Amino acid sequence: MSKKKQELGKGLRALLTNIDKVESKPKEKKQVVAELSKTIAEIPTNRIEPNPYQPRKEFNTEELNELVQSIKTLGLIQPITVRRLSEDSYQLISGERRWRASKLAGLKTIPAYIRLADDQGMLEMALVENIQRSNLNPLEVALSYQRLIDECNLQHDEMAKRVGKERSTISNYIRLLKLPPDIQSELRTKELSMGHARALLGLEDPTKQLHVFKLIRNEGLSVRNTEKIIREIKQSSKTGIKAAPNRILHPEVRKMQDRLMHHLNSKVDISRSAKGKGKIVIQFDSDDQLNDIVDMIED
Repeated sequence: MSKKKQELGKGLRALLTNIDKVESKPKEKKQVVAELSKTIAEIPTNRIEPNPYQPRKEFNTEELNELVQSIKTLGLIQPITVRRLSEDSYQLISGERRWRASKLAGLKTIPAYIRLADDQGMLEMALVENIQRSNLNPLEVALSYQRLIDECNLQHDEMAKRVGKERSTISNYIRLLKLPPDIQSELRTKELSMGHARALLGLEDPTKQLHVFKLIRNEGLSVRNTEKIIREIKQSSKTGIKAAPNRILHPEVRKMQDRLMHHLNSKVDISRSAKGKGKIVIQFDSDDQLNDIVDMIED
C-alpha cells in the first residue's frame, strides 16, 4: 500500500473513531460529514453486508459478468456508498451490483463513500458544496449528482434549484454514467472532453459509441467532426443502410471524396477500413457520362 493511501486511511480512521464524540456538536459533525462526503475509503469487501431493504433481488448474470471483466481491467470507476454500523462493519446504501461484481473479480477491498446513520441533511449540503468546486472532472460531477438522487432522494428539478444549474445540464451529466467504462475512464482523466462525451451520448448502442470513441482517440477528431460522424450513423440507421465502420470517414478522406465529386461531376463514395484498405465507387447515369468520366481520369 502506498504512503498516500496509508495516510488517507489514518485520516479516515481518525474521523470515524472521533465521530461519537461530536454527536452533540452540530458544527463539528457537519465538518466530519463534509469531509466524509468527498473522501473515498478502501473498505474490505467481507465487512460489508447488503441492505435488507434493497428492492432488487435478482441481478442479470451476463451483465454482472461483464462488470466483473471491466473491474478486472479498469478497476471500479464508481464507488459504492455504505453506512457505518460499527467500528469495522458497514451496510450498503447503494451499489450492490458493483459490490457483488467486485467480490467475484477477487477484490479484497472496494472504494466507498461512508455515511453516518443520521447525516441526511448535512450530506446533501456537503454534496452541493462539492459540486460547486471548479476542479472536478465531468465524471466526478456526474457521480455527485447521482449520489444526490440515490442518497438524498432529490429529483432533477430540485437539484437544479440547489446548485444553480439548468435541469438539462444536470440530466446531461448524469447520462455520462451510461457510457461504457472505457469512455468513462478517459473522461475521468480528462483525456476525453465533455463535448466529445455529450456527442457520443447521441448514440444509444454502446458498440457504436466505442467505435466512434476509438476514432476520436486515434484520429484526433474535433467535437464538430465527431457530431458530423454521429449524424451520418444515425441517418444511415433511419434509411436502412448498414452503418458499417468503413462508412465512417476520416475528415481528410471526406475532403478527398468531395474533391473527386466536384472534379468528376458525379457522386463518389470512398470506403476505407481502419488499416487503410478500401475502394472508390463512381456513379454515372448514362454511357455519355461514363465516357466523360473515363476521359477525365485518363487526362
